[in-house]
Amino acid sequence: MKQTIWNTIEHHADALKEIALFIGEHPELGHEEVLACGKLTDKLRQHGFRVETGILGLDTAFIAMYESDKPGPTVAFLCEYDALPGLGHACGHHLICTMGIGAAIGLKSAIDTTGGTIRVYGTPAEETKGAKVPMAEAGLFDDVDLALMAHPFHRYEQSGSSLAMDALQFEYYGKSAHAAANPQDGVNALDAVLLLFNSLNALRQQLESHTRIHGVITDGGKAPNIIPDYACAQFYVRSANRPYTDETVRKVIRCAEGAALQTGCTLKTSNYEYSYDELRTNEPLSEAFTANLHELGIAADRVFSGQDHGSLDLGNVSRRCPAIHPFVQVVDEPFMLHTPEFRDHAMMNRALDGMILGAKALAGTAYDAVATPGMLERIRLAFERTNKPGQ
Repeated sequence: MKQTIWNTIEHHADALKEIALFIGEHPELGHEEVLACGKLTDKLRQHGFRVETGILGLDTAFIAMYESDKPGPTVAFLCEYDALPGLGHACGHHLICTMGIGAAIGLKSAIDTTGGTIRVYGTPAEETKGAKVPMAEAGLFDDVDLALMAHPFHRYEQSGSSLAMDALQFEYYGKSAHAAANPQDGVNALDAVLLLFNSLNALRQQLESHTRIHGVITDGGKAPNIIPDYACAQFYVRSANRPYTDETVRKVIRCAEGAALQTGCTLKTSNYEYSYDELRTNEPLSEAFTANLHELGIAADRVFSGQDHGSLDLGNVSRRCPAIHPFVQVVDEPFMLHTPEFRDHAMMNRALDGMILGAKALAGTAYDAVATPGMLERIRLAFERTNKPGQ
């Protein structure tokens, strides 16, 4: 049956590659992925999936579903398809989404035999306001038995961890004045931002090593001879888990408040993007994916242990249902994500072939979970262990 799944994906490989190339050639920013959403949902409808768009009022979000007549577990494949500003698909999301629908199409060839439901979640804007966050909050994954996606990379990696993250914006309001004629009448908002950066530089020494704080000044004034009455800075605050991220955020906010007190500015604090939780990999599901890579011909010494590669909104999903996020090799040089080199090579035949292999591994993993006696129970128990109350 698994070979039937893989043969189905191979049969549709050319059409899947055309979709990936189209999306790669037409990059769209988060929540603007109209063309990508249309291509993906059209293909899923052609294969008998019932598609609902505009999920939670998000124009480019969708859920596609195929339900077997036989009862069984619910398998979810997650698709991302937003591009990066100025770089296009330098994170390979055109491959991620096509892997997802390819896996769903492959698994559909077996689901009527095993029983169960296949869902494909179209999740816009992973790079910024990731749609998985409100989807998870709305309970859209609560009845899912396993959620799978794979990310293109320069090597194979098991599903690992990610950093929890908050996106903080600090706006300082002061009073403008002529910087030469009467600076004593001004309240310098830019000084508050600079003090904030210096405070955070001092704070870093007292933080655990897995913590990251990085930011930019988005508005620092309009002219050097005017005391800035407004300045703004944005930061990402990350750590290995949500509780420590929350603790660090409280410290960062105190630094921001101190800068306001020192300068006499008024401070407004807000979150300019969604907060991402850390990824909690489901180990039995991850082991099944690695086993499928081996079945597909990838030698054991080519699959590395999972690494932290930043933050992702799948972390929020992994708090709601068993989930994995492994990495699949699609380029042969160590090009890093979010670079022009990775973007360009992710459009080549080598990358498209890697995408098809990734789709097969995802579908094979889902089939093993559904068809292997006792495996769903192991997956569920592992999920409960990693998501105990208070964690």
